[in-house]
Amino acid sequence: MNNTQSTDLIFELSRAGRRCHRLPACDVPSSRPLDQLIPAEHLADQPPPLPEVGEIDLVRHFNNLSTRNMSIDTHFYPLGSCTMKYNPKRHERFAADPGFANLHPLQPDDTTQGMLELLYGMQEYLAEISGLPAVSLQPAAGAQGELTALFVAHAYFRDKGEHHRRKVLVPDSAHGTNPASAALAGFDAVTVKSNSKGLVDIDDLKAKLGDDTAVFMITNPNTLGLFETQIKAITELLHAKGALVYLDGANMNAILGITRPGDFGADMQHYNVHKTFTGPHGGGGPGSGPVAVRDFLAPYLPAPVVTNDGGRYALDFDRPKSIGRVRSFFGNVGILFRGYAYIRTLGPDGLRAVSETAVLNANYLRARVAEGYEVPHAGPCMHEFVASARALVRERKVKAMDICKRLLDYGFHAPTVYFPLVVPEALMMEPTETESKETLDAFADALLAIKAEEAELLRAAPHTHVVSRPDEVKAAKEPVLRWTPAEKPTAPPQPLAVGAAAVKQEW
Repeated sequence: MNNTQSTDLIFELSRAGRRCHRLPACDVPSSRPLDQLIPAEHLADQPPPLPEVGEIDLVRHFNNLSTRNMSIDTHFYPLGSCTMKYNPKRHERFAADPGFANLHPLQPDDTTQGMLELLYGMQEYLAEISGLPAVSLQPAAGAQGELTALFVAHAYFRDKGEHHRRKVLVPDSAHGTNPASAALAGFDAVTVKSNSKGLVDIDDLKAKLGDDTAVFMITNPNTLGLFETQIKAITELLHAKGALVYLDGANMNAILGITRPGDFGADMQHYNVHKTFTGPHGGGGPGSGPVAVRDFLAPYLPAPVVTNDGGRYALDFDRPKSIGRVRSFFGNVGILFRGYAYIRTLGPDGLRAVSETAVLNANYLRARVAEGYEVPHAGPCMHEFVASARALVRERKVKAMDICKRLLDYGFHAPTVYFPLVVPEALMMEPTETESKETLDAFADALLAIKAEEAELLRAAPHTHVVSRPDEVKAAKEPVLRWTPAEKPTAPPQPLAVGAAAVKQEW
C-alpha cells in the first residue's frame, strides 16, 4: 500500500480469515444460552463488515494515513484567530506524570492535594493576568467559557431583579460564537457596526445602548488584529447604563503582561488555554475555557471552585448562588496542567515576551504580505492581521479559497479564510511567537509566488494531495463518519468462533 491509494484501501486488502489480533476465549458460562444473557433482538445475524488483514497491512495503512496529515509539529499553521502555537513537549511529559494523570475525580480531597494545589495556583495566575479576581476553571472550551460568563450575567441580573435586561450587544467583527452564546443564555443579540478603521463605531454603540442592555461582548484586540483604542470610553458607557462588559479573551496572546482586561474596564472574560498558554488543539480535541470575573460576580460562578485554607486545598461546593456545573467533574484538568506548566516555565517577563514577539512576527508578516496583497486596515496590527484577495477576484477571478488551496502544494496550511465577514475575500493570518523569521519569509514568498501563477492552475489547486476539492457544504451538512462498502462484499467475514475453535481459526 502506498501513500497515493484511497483511504478505504484497507477494506480492499481484506481477505477472509486474516487476523492481526486474537480474541480471548469466551468467559460466559456455557450453561446459559446467549439469548438469555442478551435479548434476541439485540443480537446481530452477522459480524460487522470489518476488514480482515494482517498486522503489517494494518500498520502500514495507518502510518501512511498519518503522512497525509498536517499538524503543528510538521507544518506552519497561520490560522488567524485560532492561534495554533507549538506545544512544548516538556509540558506533555509533565501532564502525563502518573501521579497526576491517574487520579480519579471522585477521590477524596485529602488524596488529591497536589492536583488541587496546582489548580488553585492556576486560578490565582489567571486572576492576576486578567486583573479579574475570581476564576472558574470548569468550562471545557472557549465557546463554553463565554456561554458560562453570560449565564453568570443572567444570574446576576435576575438576582438584582433586573429582568428587563434582555439585550447583548455584539460588534460585527466578533467571533460567531458570541451571538450564539447570547441566544443560548436567553438574551437577544444586537449587532454593533465597525467604523472605517475597523474599530467599534461609538455612535452606533450609543444608539443601541439602553437600560435594557445586559452585556457588551467585545474582543480586544479584535478579530482584525486591531486594539480597540477607545476601550476605556466604551466600558464607561456600558457601566453608566448598569450593564456589564464581557471580553472575549481569544486574543490574549497579544497583550499578556502588557495590559489587563480588568484594568481597562472588562467585568468578565474567558481564556482559551490552547491559544494563550499552549495545549493540544484541533479535531474537536480537549479544550479549556476558564472564566475570570469581578468580585461581585464571583458568587454566580460554576461550582465547585478550589479553595485554600492554610495550605489545605479543597473543592468548595457550598455556593448557593452558583449557576451550577457547566462541565463534569472539574473540566479538562490535563489541558489546565499544560497551561500551568507554560505559565510557570515563562514567568511574568516570559509571558510579556510572548506577546511582544507575537506582535512583532505579525507586523513583519503583514509587511511582507502587503507587497502583493491588499491589507485593508492601517497598521500596526497586534498578533494577527487580515489581508484581502478581492483585487484578484476582480482582475483574474481568483478567490481567497483558490489561494488557500494552492498553499497546500507549497507545504503550508491555509490561513483562516472568509473571516471576519467585514472584509471581503478575507485571509486572516496569525504567525504566533513560535515561528522563526525564515518560516515567515518562506510563507510570504509562497503567497507572492502564488499571486503570479496562472489563474487556471490556482482554480484547480491543490495538485499534490489525495483529496483536492471536496464539496465542503455537503461535507458539513451530510458528514460521512464511517466507511460503507459500495457493494455487498464478495467474501464476507466468517462468524467469530470462541474457545479452542477460535485459536484454530486464527492460525
